[in-house]
Amino acid sequence: MISNPQKTLIKAFFLLSMTASTFIFASAQEKNPLTLKVGAYKFERIAALFDGRVKIKGCDATFVKMGIGDMNTNVFHGPQDLDVTEIGLHPFMLAFANDNFRDYTLLPIFPMRLFRHKSIFIATDSGIKIPKNLKGKTIATPGYSSTSLTWIRGILQDEYGITPQDVKWITSTKDSSAKEAGKISKNEQIIPKGIDIQSGTKGKDESELLLSGEVDALFHAAEPKAYVQGNPKISSLFADSRAVEQAYYKKTNIFPIMHAIAIKTSLLKEHPWLAKAVFDAYSESKAMAYGYMTKLGWVDDMLPWYGQEYQATKALMGANFYSYGLNKANRKTLETLFRYSFEQGLSSRQLTIGELFDPLVHDLSEER
Repeated sequence: MISNPQKTLIKAFFLLSMTASTFIFASAQEKNPLTLKVGAYKFERIAALFDGRVKIKGCDATFVKMGIGDMNTNVFHGPQDLDVTEIGLHPFMLAFANDNFRDYTLLPIFPMRLFRHKSIFIATDSGIKIPKNLKGKTIATPGYSSTSLTWIRGILQDEYGITPQDVKWITSTKDSSAKEAGKISKNEQIIPKGIDIQSGTKGKDESELLLSGEVDALFHAAEPKAYVQGNPKISSLFADSRAVEQAYYKKTNIFPIMHAIAIKTSLLKEHPWLAKAVFDAYSESKAMAYGYMTKLGWVDDMLPWYGQEYQATKALMGANFYSYGLNKANRKTLETLFRYSFEQGLSSRQLTIGELFDPLVHDLSEER
């Protein structure tokens, strides 16, 4: 029988051994850091990773600025030379559910989130004044199954009773935002059964289709060229999209997720500590962005009411409004997109968080 002093001694020896092992492992990482190539947009919340102010622990990471379409193509149909990458959430869902894609593992890091009411554009002479006027109209888009379009259709059905079958669809052969977003990837061009959809005039982007009268409205992740240029023939469906989106958030507590982060599965299996290292680094970089917004953003930015807008956003959505991890609000947001994808005939089955996210990443969370 082991006495209490002996138990204490054994426990102390065990803890000392664990500490020594951790130290040796950390030392090995410092001497032989893991080399990573990372694809990403250079958002302010990721800027500290790009310029080296924040490091991924145990890694020597090189960040490469890329458009989301190009990152999607690299991962799903290309060379897969990105060890860690930003990825379109819905394209990843489709690859996972429909093609049994497992080459990369998804992390609950969400570097792009946007409300999508602002992404509905109309021809000013189309007779469209309110959402229900979209029924029977022809709508253009450069990527039917993109994350943003899946959110827009889901929101229109949930909030306004408009189904994808209620309209006619035109896919443009060009995208006016291709320079910023990259070329539309294959997983953003999937068309489900039962949808009335045709290709637009060859050589015309979605903006030109609207100006020529071929379509009545546009659903687009980015602001289309004609809208950016201030053409009077195009306007937003919601004149005050900010108020509409805030009302939507108050009602649903959903802040739509567009992009996530993925790691090569083979790399993660070899280095399981990498998931937390990447998560912590992205969280730290975002925290630095919050700090900048609080201390200098309102001075440095040209918007005159930047500070007030930041405070108003925190009052409505909380201090960590751009949260990472699988917290309650993010789970609801993800599960809503899972439902939309299945209801719209895009995903072969309704995914679950337990299925899409490896158990290894379920406990990753921010203490903020």
